[in-house]
Amino acid sequence: MKDDTDSDDFWLYDLRVETVVGDRTAVCRHVEGESFRVEGELLIFDEGQKVSMYALAALLPLLPVKQRPTSSNDWVSTDAEVACPDPNCGGRFRIVRGKKRRFNHAETTGLPSSRETPYWQKSESER
Repeated sequence: MKDDTDSDDFWLYDLRVETVVGDRTAVCRHVEGESFRVEGELLIFDEGQKVSMYALAALLPLLPVKQRPTSSNDWVSTDAEVACPDPNCGGRFRIVRGKKRRFNHAETTGLPSSRETPYWQKSESER
């Protein structure tokens, strides 16, 4: 049996990023409850859901980190809310980990010597 270091598989959490407005006024366009999902490399917005591009720019570097398994004592595991980048705004974004999804190196790399059919071109039963 292969251990994790020998396997081509890796796991990423699905994420849900939800707008939260607390006790401070949101001066930017933040609507409580609006959200999007992250599945693998994809940002998925349900119809009518919106997020500020400035807030998204602040969130993007954190999303790949939140997708990866981390120690239960790591701040990435325990801290779920990110403030709007405007210091005068009370809007926040709650990042919640969902189910884990398996990926395979050969299905996600661009390296010619390692390539297989990309994961997004495979059916659910093939994954």
